[in-house]
Amino acid sequence: MKRILILISLFFALWSTNVFAQAVLKFDKTTHNYGKFTEDKPVSCVFYFTNTGDEPLVIQQVMTSCGCTVAKYTKDPVQPGKKGTINITYNGKGKTAGHFKKVVSVRSNAKNSLVRVYVEGTMTKD
Repeated sequence: MKRILILISLFFALWSTNVFAQAVLKFDKTTHNYGKFTEDKPVSCVFYFTNTGDEPLVIQQVMTSCGCTVAKYTKDPVQPGKKGTINITYNGKGKTAGHFKKVVSVRSNAKNSLVRVYVEGTMTKD
């Protein structure tokens, strides 16, 4: 009987350790405004994030809302307490001038597995 209780206790101890140990994705900011710019010059910005959890953070996918927005991001696992980046470039060549706001969805293995960041600005014709 003692063995069974010890095994059950050990099982719950190991299970609770795995359940509560997770990566957490925390961005320094979630919106960037490019301001006013002309159609002929793509604009870029960098979003910095930190893994505030206690397990390595892996960015699995970064999805942009249209083909005019491209994302490059840290592919290696981000260790607890370390930073990573997502570089967002907007190229409005051939798009309608005016104000825009684009969403970028970030999927990861973090506790908050889906996080959205936004880029916006006002593009003018040459």
